[in-house]
Amino acid sequence: MPELPDVEGFRRVLAEHAGDRIRSVEVRDAGVLRGVSEGRLGRALRGHRFEEPCRRGKWLIAPAEGPVLILHFGMTGSLSWHPSGEAEHRHDRVVWRLGGGELRFRDMRKLQGVRLARDERDAERLLAGLGPDALDLSRAGLAARLGGRRGRLKSALTDQSVIAGLGNLLADEICWRARIDPLRQARDLDEDETGALYRAMRRVLRESVGAERVPPRRTWLTGARDDPEGRCPRCGTPLSRRSVSGRTTVWCGHCQPG
Repeated sequence: MPELPDVEGFRRVLAEHAGDRIRSVEVRDAGVLRGVSEGRLGRALRGHRFEEPCRRGKWLIAPAEGPVLILHFGMTGSLSWHPSGEAEHRHDRVVWRLGGGELRFRDMRKLQGVRLARDERDAERLLAGLGPDALDLSRAGLAARLGGRRGRLKSALTDQSVIAGLGNLLADEICWRARIDPLRQARDLDEDETGALYRAMRRVLRESVGAERVPPRRTWLTGARDDPEGRCPRCGTPLSRRSVSGRTTVWCGHCQPG
């Protein structure tokens, strides 16, 4: 599932084509359009140039000389660049043709998709419910977001209105690195635990953004979590699993005592 590091990678793909003129827009599957019609999307963007894109949490924001394209990648989405004439994939849903090639929004499950804001103010309104981006959050900011928060730590970390950008893999990895049980109540963390959580978040995000994904490394929890009989990479204890807020949560009962 695309999380902050993946979307940062998609932002870099789009940034390489900032300044390029949009020659045409082809919607191959209107099932990914959210609040905009095929015709309006094409009319609003055709002939415009992409400006420097930005990212907020898991959202990619692409101004285009007035209108603002907003992409969310759901569970299976991606944005990639392809030379003109390259065979299309059956899950390519929207194609923006530029000089020398095209950007393709690909998504198998179509859980989220493509939005269009009239201008930057309208884009801000559409994204108003998001919490601060995880990369921009300070230690004090993290303490403030979690302090007094009802519910489990895992639920708070993956709530986009609390912190934008963290998903299932990142939240579990961060808790594992910090040696904190993800089932703990978020408001019960003391100052030292919040500090450990913040340092773990910074390290995991830095390395994941560099890889443009949450890497399944042997020394990371991600390297063992998909194995039903997986063991903690740190101590060898069999990993624990439980559904939290509809997400499979994985942790080490020895390294992350409750």
